[in-house]
Amino acid sequence: MTSGDTFILIEKAKNGDEKALEALVTGNMGLVKSIAIRFRDRGVEFEDLCQIGTIGMIKAIRNFDSSHGTMFSTYAVPLIMGEIRKFLRDDGLIKVSRELKRKGVAVLRTKEIFIAENGREPTVGELAEECGITVCDVVECLDASMSVMSFSEPVGEVLLEDMLGFDNIPELCENIALRQAVAALPEEEKQLVYYRFYKGYSQSKVGELFGMTQVKVSRLEKKIMEKLRGALV
Repeated sequence: MTSGDTFILIEKAKNGDEKALEALVTGNMGLVKSIAIRFRDRGVEFEDLCQIGTIGMIKAIRNFDSSHGTMFSTYAVPLIMGEIRKFLRDDGLIKVSRELKRKGVAVLRTKEIFIAENGREPTVGELAEECGITVCDVVECLDASMSVMSFSEPVGEVLLEDMLGFDNIPELCENIALRQAVAALPEEEKQLVYYRFYKGYSQSKVGELFGMTQVKVSRLEKKIMEKLRGALV
């Protein structure tokens, strides 16, 4: 199936054409299997992993925008992998190793260098090329490097996803897109997100840590939320 054929089928599927959706899922099942096989030793049947990965594939089909100039397969990989990882994490079958976290830091460092040299965010494919690893590895490393942050943890009665105004953050590539957006923030802003939405600190307590007034923390938080919304829409 050519890229042109894929784009045509995606548009049809978005408009409710079930046959087009079925053709896309069938035509890309090899991609789903190639990702699912990476998790085959986690105590879950391979066919079940493929079924879960297919959910990610369908989400990719429904959210893909060809105008961004990205290949569909490149866009779909993190969503497929994210769906499987979410399932395994929810069942307590996946843990992030220290080595994977170390690689994640290296990928983020490469990302920062790329931004400094090119003045823009690298694509997942470009990061894979720069690091000499696969797209799947890049996605897994990025996920691991930000795994300490749980963006659906309650802060009082507030969730980061609520602050951002999205109803279904898990659909955003199982939070990978959000994690990447946070990882791209300047260090001070990244730390503010960590203390506010992971540690659950109040704005006043964050202000004490950062040497700011509560009002300034509130303004900075608002600025960060605007940045993250912009990165996710």
